[in-house]
Amino acid sequence: MHKPSIILLLSVIVLFAACKKTEVTPDEDFSPVLTNLSENVILNTYLDLKDKASALQTATQNLEADPNTANLEIARTAWAAARSPWEQSEGFLFGPVDQEGLDPSLDSWPVNVTDLNNVLNGGNALTPEFLQAQEGTLKGFHTIEYLLWGTDSQKAVADFTAREFEYLAACSAVLASDAAQLYERWAPAGGDYIANVLNAGKTGSIYPSQKAALEEMANALSIIADEVGNGKINDPFSQQDLSLEESRFSNNSKADFANNIRSIKNIYTGKYLTFGTLTGLSAVIADRDAALDVRLKTEIDAAIAAIEAIPGTFGDAVFNNASAVSDAQTKVRTIQQTLESDILPLISKL
Repeated sequence: MHKPSIILLLSVIVLFAACKKTEVTPDEDFSPVLTNLSENVILNTYLDLKDKASALQTATQNLEADPNTANLEIARTAWAAARSPWEQSEGFLFGPVDQEGLDPSLDSWPVNVTDLNNVLNGGNALTPEFLQAQEGTLKGFHTIEYLLWGTDSQKAVADFTAREFEYLAACSAVLASDAAQLYERWAPAGGDYIANVLNAGKTGSIYPSQKAALEEMANALSIIADEVGNGKINDPFSQQDLSLEESRFSNNSKADFANNIRSIKNIYTGKYLTFGTLTGLSAVIADRDAALDVRLKTEIDAAIAAIEAIPGTFGDAVFNNASAVSDAQTKVRTIQQTLESDILPLISKL
């Protein structure tokens, strides 16, 4: 029998190795996911916030100029409308909102009522410039909320002082400015933070890989699930203390919680309102574990439904419908568990 030479054997081995190398699947391109989430979900959420914060500014200016019950209700409605995109942005609290201190300026809690009263009783001109320089607990959504509704949610137009109307208008102007700045920092024509996500893995991006950008987003979802389940719901519920309830003045807490979970849904599914191509983190997960993808989507919808099914106001339910509050909390915690135990590990292996 003829035996091949050593040189021939080595040649075959080298050729086989070369063939195997060319058959290795290159790194997957997640550009469709990153592009859709940054351009259609994140940017449009911030644009919606910008527009609705501007409408709130106009409403409070009109209330100051013509204090009447109709204008007060318009301002309250405008506050709730602006609150919705903000709460739906909390599933991606990274980038400029964190780096430039816009989160505490927009949404510090609780309101510093003592210092607020000192300012209202003082002699400072209540201009946007003055309020912009104050601590976050003296401006933002919750200071505006407190002034619009009062401590018992029953505040009438006759209960306002002239300086409260003035403070409201200036505070809303600051919030509108912060919201506009947040959008501008992300927008391509502005600070262009969006380029970091679009170009993840390329020179100039803060993300060394597309996987790193996906991990940032998945981590942010876990953080807001933890905050809702173990903070926003848990603190007032477990301690039976409504002073710990966020958005209690307006009784908007349930809407806040549900919109926070919607922020998870928006990033996961890749859609905000009518925007988006349904190419979100779900597209990454479904290709690798279809059952996990369906499970998380089901858990998200179940949590939103449970929050909205809590009877009456959240504050009332804390004492009178504990089972409903507990059910909603459990469903939110289930989302967190799935994100931390299943979604994040899968993405880390990309």
